[in-house]
Amino acid sequence: MQALSNIYWLGVKELRSFLRDYVLLGLVFYAFSLAVTAQSQSVSQEVRNASIAIVDEDRSALSRQIASGFLPPYFNKPQYIEERDIDRLMNLGRFTFVIDIPPYFERDVRAGRTPTLQLLVDATAMVQAGLGSGYASQIVNDEIDRFISRSEPVPKLPVNLAIRVAFNPNVTTGWFTSVMGIINNITMLAIILAGAAVVREREHGTMDHLLVMPLTPFEIALAKVWANGLIIAVAAGLSLEFVVQGLLRIPINGSVPLFMLGVCLYLFFATSIGIFLATVARTMPQLGLLYMLVAMPMNILSGSNTPLDSQPAWLRTVMQVSPSTHFVSFAQAILYRGAGFYEVWPRFLAVALIASLFLALAVLRFRRVTEQAT
Repeated sequence: MQALSNIYWLGVKELRSFLRDYVLLGLVFYAFSLAVTAQSQSVSQEVRNASIAIVDEDRSALSRQIASGFLPPYFNKPQYIEERDIDRLMNLGRFTFVIDIPPYFERDVRAGRTPTLQLLVDATAMVQAGLGSGYASQIVNDEIDRFISRSEPVPKLPVNLAIRVAFNPNVTTGWFTSVMGIINNITMLAIILAGAAVVREREHGTMDHLLVMPLTPFEIALAKVWANGLIIAVAAGLSLEFVVQGLLRIPINGSVPLFMLGVCLYLFFATSIGIFLATVARTMPQLGLLYMLVAMPMNILSGSNTPLDSQPAWLRTVMQVSPSTHFVSFAQAILYRGAGFYEVWPRFLAVALIASLFLALAVLRFRRVTEQAT
């Protein structure tokens, strides 16, 4: 009972210390509010208001119909330019897409020939270039088919493809990036806060005071784990409720309490990593560098940015050792697809087992460092 009491009061001390550290307090507030909002609204994977120009050398009804097919919000209103201005305007970045309609295009289409229509793309606008070129091709083909069908019967296709998008019907990037922003920030801040708590004790000299008290390294480390984990869990829950669902109006399909249970399991791992790195780093700048080497690759490869299926097979196997991979997997399953405990319990178990191992390693390392300090 005395050990539990020590862990509790040491954790309360950590909470009070955090509330007096306005820099870390501001960082947590920013990461779970403004950063999530900015990531949701600025990082877009869709084509929006793409600039497009048309070189109309045909000046026919078909060329005008093609131009009329490019509508907001995917494309801005097409602007007509001359062929001699294509290179100059694209070099200046004025247009992402330029469609060059050759002379006698409508006549050749009516005659059954296969005329060439050129689509120029500025690939420096990577997302819009990749998706927008597909959109532009589809729009041109649809307008040509619609134009031909007015004068000639068009045979029906033998198959009618019905596309239904689940969980995100409008394929809105913000629905994905906002929640993934919270998940990535959980990892980032859990490591930074737990690591900063240890480094701050060392820099202020209060670690020596703790070591001469009747406290064990396990009690000191576990107090930092639960206190900093509680801060991140509360911030993540408030962000999910008031920022994602309230401010951004993004629906959550699954159980938020079940997700928060998984967050609490995962925080044992993330805070343990922070404590472990703090036993290696001597100052906050060193802790920041170690974070970049450890946590950033872990976030990038966890599946929150790109699907695991797009990674090499050997890398997918390696990332199964990281709880961040399982964390992202069950978070997406719960929040996006409405999965219940029965579907995600294997991921919960994997996170709990690996987190327990890392917590034991962090405590052993912390104990060794404190014994050397005394």
